[in-house]
Order: sequence, then C-alpha cells, then structure tokens
Amino acid sequence: MYRAIATASALIAAVRAQQVCSLTQESKPALNWSKCTSSGCSNVKGSVTIDANWRWTHQLSGSTNCYTGNKWDTSVCTSGKVCAEKCCLDGADYASTYGITSSGDQLSLSFVTKGPYSTNIGSRTYLMEDENTYQMFQLLGNEFTFDVDVSNIGCGLNGALYFVSMDADGGKAKYPGNKAGAKYGTGYCDAQCPRDVKFINGQANSDGWKPSSSDVNGGIGNLGTCCPEMDIWEANSISTAYTPHPCTKLTQHSCTGDSCGGTYSNDRYGGTCDADGCDFNSYRQGNKTFYGPGSGFNVDTTKKVTVVTQFHKGSNGRLSEITRLYVQNGKVIANSESKIAGVPGNSVTADFCTKQKKVFNDPDDFAKKGAWSGMSDALEAPMVLVMSLWHDHHSNMLWLDSTYPTDSTKLGSQRGSCSTSSGVPADLEKNVPNSKVAFSNIKFGPIGSTYKSDGTTPTNPTNPSEPSNTANPNPGTVDQWGQCGGSNYSGPTACKSGFTCKKINDFYSQCQ
Repeated sequence: MYRAIATASALIAAVRAQQVCSLTQESKPALNWSKCTSSGCSNVKGSVTIDANWRWTHQLSGSTNCYTGNKWDTSVCTSGKVCAEKCCLDGADYASTYGITSSGDQLSLSFVTKGPYSTNIGSRTYLMEDENTYQMFQLLGNEFTFDVDVSNIGCGLNGALYFVSMDADGGKAKYPGNKAGAKYGTGYCDAQCPRDVKFINGQANSDGWKPSSSDVNGGIGNLGTCCPEMDIWEANSISTAYTPHPCTKLTQHSCTGDSCGGTYSNDRYGGTCDADGCDFNSYRQGNKTFYGPGSGFNVDTTKKVTVVTQFHKGSNGRLSEITRLYVQNGKVIANSESKIAGVPGNSVTADFCTKQKKVFNDPDDFAKKGAWSGMSDALEAPMVLVMSLWHDHHSNMLWLDSTYPTDSTKLGSQRGSCSTSSGVPADLEKNVPNSKVAFSNIKFGPIGSTYKSDGTTPTNPTNPSEPSNTANPNPGTVDQWGQCGGSNYSGPTACKSGFTCKKINDFYSQCQ
C-alpha cells in the first residue's frame, strides 16, 4: 500500500542501467510452477531474475561504478540519456551476493546477505517464461495459489507476492535506449509510481536525483514509473493484506515530480494511480485473532500456509469479486468476515471498497483512478509476477502491521499488533538480519483447479522442499519483535538484552 521500494542493495553499485556487460556471469535460479486445468496440473519449468535496481552497474569501458552508495557519478552521467549509453548492467551471483536461492518449486529470499564485496538488503524478483521474457498471467476468471513461510519475518518486514502491468520484455522494444530488457530485470512499475527506480523508459533517472537521508543506497529522481498493481500478498508473521490498485492508464507509463503521486511525492494523490488501493486486512477489519503466530489464530504463521486468491467474473464477463482462502493442516480456511459496522463481507468487491473508504473516512482515490472497472481491465490483461522481501524507509511498514498514522485513533488505523516504534530499517538490519521468506508450490488455473475442498492440492510433479529457518544465534532468547509468549506457545520466553516481553493479546507476546 505504501510501498517504498527496497533499493538498499549491494553497496558496490545497486542500480539499473540499460546496456549489458558480462564481468559477472548471469545464472538465473530455476523455479518450477504448475499450470492447472479442471483435470489436473502440469509442471512448468521457469526461472527468476533479480530487478535491475539491485545489479552492479558500471561503465562499459571497464569496471568503474556509474552509481556508488546513493549517488550517481555525474562525471559520467551528465544526463539520463548519456548515462544509459555509457553504463551497463552486469550479471548476478544470486546466492552469495543477494541471498536468493531456489530448489524445485521453492524460492527463498534472505533479508541481509553479506557477500565477499558487499552487503545486500532485500530483493525483488520476477518469474521468467524464458531467458528474455517475463512470465505473463491473465488473472481474471482464474485463481492463483502458492505456499508461503513467513515464520521468520516479523514486524517491519514484508514478504510480498504481487502482480504489476510491466511489459513482457521489460520495455526493450518500447524504449530503444533499453538494451538489457527482462533478462536483466528492467521495466519495473507499480501503483506508487516509484521515483527511486534508477532507469526508466531506457534512460537514467539521474536528473534531479536526491540521495535519501535514511537509505545509504537509495534516492529519488525526477521520473517515476506507473502501472496497475494487484497485491495478492503483503505480509509478515503479524499481518497480511491483499489489495487491488487501479490506474487511469493500463500499461507502464512514466511521470514527473510530484505529479507522480504516491510514496515519493508531496501530493500522494496527484498521480494516475491509486496509491492506497482497496485493502482487505483482517486485523484492520476488526478480527484480531484470525492471522498471526500460534495455534490461537485461525491462520498460524509459525507454519507454512497455502494462499488461494480467486478473481471471479460476473455475468457480464467483468470482475465481480476477489476472494481469499487459506489451506493449512489439511483444512480450507475461509477468509475472516469484516467486523466493522457498515463494511460487511470477507472479500474485495466494488461495494466493499466504496463502503470501506466511507466508513474509515479515507480518501477514495480508488474511485478516481480507474475504480473497479479499471482493475477489471488490468486483471484481464497480462501481468508480471513479483516476489520480494523488503523493509520500509518511508513509514517503517506500520501501514501493514501497526497503527498508522501512529497518532491516529480513527476507525481503520489499527492494522496489526506491532509497536508503533517497530520497523525502523536500521534496527531490522541490526537485530534480525537472518530473516527470510520462502514462496513455493505456485499454481495457476481456472477457479477451483489449484486446490481441493478437502484441503489437498492437485498432484504437482515437483514436491516443494521445506523452507529452512535460520536459527537464533542464542536459541534461548528471542530477537526484537519476535514472539516470546502466548497461549499454547512453547518457544523461548526470554528476550535478547535490551528488550522486554510485552503481552499483545492472550495468544501473542512480543519482544519490544
């Protein structure tokens, strides 16, 4: 919802460029997934690529950086166009530099990875159809299912899986200055119209670039890059939300300055896209025991869970409803019902969005920026699958898992049980560097084809391997924001030095 793109990456030079070099060999992690029909599922061999913002970018003539820390080399990048001509994207060592690994149908993303030459923070990856093309999904009338393990990402982190209306080739055909394309993770866009993307429309975003005061690797430029976004899964072990974000334009398009709107502009609602979206967060909708860590929650985030999202068509062939189901311990779990008076339901519909905005007294930019019809158009068109792990330099992820705004008492401001002081990026990097998220067992097909009513899933040729959790260096203590108590909790109850165990509710206590 308030995504601040996680650009803190390899300190040597985490940046997007449009030419290609090969000082580092590019070897993409393989990732299998399943395409389903009413008669069963078949295996599809795919791979993932890391977004170009994370890649080493240097001069074509050698290995000298074009961007170091959070600044461009202005002696090389005298203009955005010149920078694109003189700088190149290089290959990626996924495991040792970025903490990205795969096995069969599972993808694991690590939070902090200390490589031989750099320290990397988070990542953003895309599913590939082939070496040069993103895998495209048309969601309308279908369902998308995956397994996820969020047990090792707590307050302030976001293990996100979502779709955006990027070009299948990463903008290579549309913009002559882009020689890298999807193979090297170019062409990103979303409904925040992010201005921290370092190359947009085949040119560097160096003009007007302002280094961030809090992110030693990031900044914002004059340009932003916009497109519709369907957040299927923004989550950690405390909170989750799914959120459609329409735009007035269906495909990737650029913007300039505050007219971009979104996270990086003074006028959040000044752009072509709905930055807030229409979100369903069970906690925000009044059910505080539906999703969280421990057996006291309907969905127990200490265990892997299957997430099913369905995009229903009405009789007119247009989007009518976006529904959510969970499968855990062999049982299908219906999404929680909203407990907010005047906002009934357990799914996202046009009526839900209208009523939620009114009751929560939120700006209804959803209605102004394409609304339900615009989202239907976006879901009918091809979209790219994004899987990422990030922290938030803009608002500490409080919009997902805490009270936001932090001083608000209005209905809808409570979004999760995390402290309003949680989620500070520097604290997370220091205290929970071993955090990771694992996505696996991706399935896509007509509604009802990717899972069974008895809680099982259709036969998949490749069984997902179990995600591995990084152990606490001191197994008898709990990191900041970790669970330290609650009904049926059997783990350690002592917090690391400097933190105390605070009761959030009967089912969950947290080190703060």
